[in-house]
Amino acid sequence: MTYHFTKVLDCAFDDAVTRVTQALADQGFGVLTTIDVAATMKAKLGAEMKPYIILGACNPQFAYRALQAENKIGTMLPCNVVVQDMGNGKSEVSAVNPLESMSAIKNAGLAPIAGEVTSRLQTMIDSL
Repeated sequence: MTYHFTKVLDCAFDDAVTRVTQALADQGFGVLTTIDVAATMKAKLGAEMKPYIILGACNPQFAYRALQAENKIGTMLPCNVVVQDMGNGKSEVSAVNPLESMSAIKNAGLAPIAGEVTSRLQTMIDSL
């Protein structure tokens, strides 16, 4: 398995962000944070890059269950979803694979939660 799920969309960057935000909501996730990486690199380094954002997605029920099973799991929350402009009217969406990222934690109680979140994020990507 890979640490992410990725799909290229035939749509402009802003449209992709809107579609991803709705697809996340359809799976019970809200966007807690939006990090505009391109704007940050421009402001801090003067570096130019294509539009690239990180959406911090959270499903409160799963986050609560994970925190109850492992109180340090907050270091891995929220689930990150990246949207980047690939040019020529295409955008790429990538979501973290929680089963892979949480496999480093030796807590059997997290596996079922990670499995459910992984399924929802994969469904979100597939639905785009």
